[in-house]
Amino acid sequence: MTKDHLAGIYRDYIACLNRQDWPALGQFVHDDVAHNARPLGLSGYRAMLERDFRELPDLHFDIELLISDPPSIAARLKFDCSPVGTFLGLAVNGKRVSFCENVFYEFREDRIWQVWSVVDKAAIEAQLKVP
Repeated sequence: MTKDHLAGIYRDYIACLNRQDWPALGQFVHDDVAHNARPLGLSGYRAMLERDFRELPDLHFDIELLISDPPSIAARLKFDCSPVGTFLGLAVNGKRVSFCENVFYEFREDRIWQVWSVVDKAAIEAQLKVP
C-alpha cells in the first residue's frame, strides 16, 4: 500500500463520517477495531460515533494535518461545534467551541484496526471560562 493510497482511504473514511453513512463504515473500519486499547469491534465503534453525533449534532470532521506512513496514519482533526449538555465532563450546554483531536490509526487489510486518540480538552475548558 502506498502513502497516497492509504491517505485516500482515510479521506474517504472521514467523508463517510461526515455523511453519517453508518452502513458504509465497515468498508473503512476493521471488524476487530480497538479504540485507545479498548476492543470495540465494528458495532461498538459505530455506537461510539453515533453517540458522538447525538452529543454534537453539528459535528464535522475537518482534517487539519495528515501524515501517511503505511500501515499508519497520523492526523490532527479540527472541530468547531456546539455540544448539547455535557461533553468530556464539561458543561458546554450548546455553546460553540473549537478544539482539535490528535489521532493515530493502524490499518490492517486496508481498514482501520487500531485507533489512539487524544482530544484537546484544555482548549474547550479555556473557552468555557467566564472572564
